[in-house]
Amino acid sequence: MTALSLSTQAPVAANPWALVPPLGNIEAYITAANRLPMLTLEQEQAFARQLKDNNDLDAAGKLILSHLRLVVSISRQYLGYGLPHADLIQEGNVGLMKAVKRFDPDQGVRLVSYAIHWIKAEIHEYIIKNWRMVKLATTKAQRKLFFNLRSMKQGFRADAGEDHNTVARDSLSDAQIDCVAKELNVKREEVIEMEARMAGGDVLLDPVSTDDGDDAFGPIAYLADAHHEPTAMIEAHQRDILSSDGITQALEVLDERSRRIVEERWLKVNDDSSGGMTLHELAAEYGVSAERIRQIEVAAMKKMKAALLEFT
Repeated sequence: MTALSLSTQAPVAANPWALVPPLGNIEAYITAANRLPMLTLEQEQAFARQLKDNNDLDAAGKLILSHLRLVVSISRQYLGYGLPHADLIQEGNVGLMKAVKRFDPDQGVRLVSYAIHWIKAEIHEYIIKNWRMVKLATTKAQRKLFFNLRSMKQGFRADAGEDHNTVARDSLSDAQIDCVAKELNVKREEVIEMEARMAGGDVLLDPVSTDDGDDAFGPIAYLADAHHEPTAMIEAHQRDILSSDGITQALEVLDERSRRIVEERWLKVNDDSSGGMTLHELAAEYGVSAERIRQIEVAAMKKMKAALLEFT
């Protein structure tokens, strides 16, 4: 799209607003953004009134393009979070467009002062959502503490002669915690909690497969509540039915001797928790061998299994 030049006297061929695609990479984009001309107060007011009164998109485009360098400058302040610079710029541009849409030339302020808030707000939102898989700050107060705590930690590192361009991850001393709490007007416990959140990393809940084929163990194994999982609850309910009504029905298909052998062997528990009668005890009672009692037990178990299959 060919945009109008700032001055009616300027020839179209010398249009400074024409970005030449493709830009190729982030460095080319930054170079192109820095070459775009800045607006005078009169030009900014004129374009803003055209947008407000006539919904002139060409005027909106000039206001946005002239402030792309501002987004680049602000985004550099957040490189220490380890997020791509291009993504930070992109989110900042979204904030810039929101600012241009809401800018009122009659407020008596320059667009640059008005847009800074919107640009930072979008970048802050992007960082909060993407710096960790789990959100560190969900309230307005927590977000303010998150960004101010990081900058103050960098200040402590700078005072100690360390590199202030890296993310400050060292723990704060008691004196530094008190200093942060007093400076930001928050409780000491809130500073400690936010610092712990920032220092902690993400933990993969699912187990990671190993090269040797062994089953890996992950936190999900002991965090999951299997007792209230629908499938497990249905299975437990079915087991309860089989152990009560099912067993009762299965015993009814047996003759009296087979039924008593099964009950004595598997369904009765003595007071000393030693279990039911042994094969030899039952053999002595019925006057047969222990092997014969075992054969009767096996045959009875097969009949009961068949009856349980029909019951389910």
